[in-house]
Amino acid sequence: MNNAIRTWLGVATLFLMLASLFMVFEYVPTEIDEGIVQRIFYFHVPLAWVAFVAFGLVAIAGVFYLWLGDQLWDDLGYASAEIGMVFCTLMLISGSLWAKPIWGTWWTWDSRLTTTFILWLLYGGYLMLRASAGDSPQVARFAAVVGIVAALDVPVIIASVRLWRTIHPAVLVTKQGGHGLEDPRMIATLLVSLTAFSALFAWLLMLRFSQVRTHSRLQALAERLAIAHAAAGDR
Repeated sequence: MNNAIRTWLGVATLFLMLASLFMVFEYVPTEIDEGIVQRIFYFHVPLAWVAFVAFGLVAIAGVFYLWLGDQLWDDLGYASAEIGMVFCTLMLISGSLWAKPIWGTWWTWDSRLTTTFILWLLYGGYLMLRASAGDSPQVARFAAVVGIVAALDVPVIIASVRLWRTIHPAVLVTKQGGHGLEDPRMIATLLVSLTAFSALFAWLLMLRFSQVRTHSRLQALAERLAIAHAAAGDR
């Protein structure tokens, strides 16, 4: 059943991504002020959306793991953090590619960029902890706390353009803070891209979560066999 769901989701993701690419490069009109480079927007915003969803899921899974102690929630949080880190990295890269021709620089310590970079560092630390400190319940509990605390940066990023002075656009789908997406084709393309990247995240999460669950089950089985072997040796 799970394999069938993953297969159908993978096929749906492929068609959605192809539709998104067609709309970005053929259907949507070129923005008047920024020109063709503005098309990066249709990748950058969905990447940010998915990264925030992934890290939010890490925090939710962390809360349930601390509450219930079920390994399933730790595995879900770990898998989501890995995929979220990929999307967050691509978000920073795409943002830099967009910034260079528009702002004249690859990077500026703008409030939104800085808080996003902090988020990237926090979850990079989360993954380094998981990779170097082993798979003990103590490490899992500490990682859950780190994931929860790190996710608190997400609403700060979202509100940063209103909390501090920034050159980053505040609202991209209205005329507030810029020209916005005035053409309905722009909004349609953004919605399709958001759907495509969300489906891609769900598909990748299912694949990685399955791998992490298998690893956890094998590790638990190895521990039980080791205990049984030690008990048999004491007889």
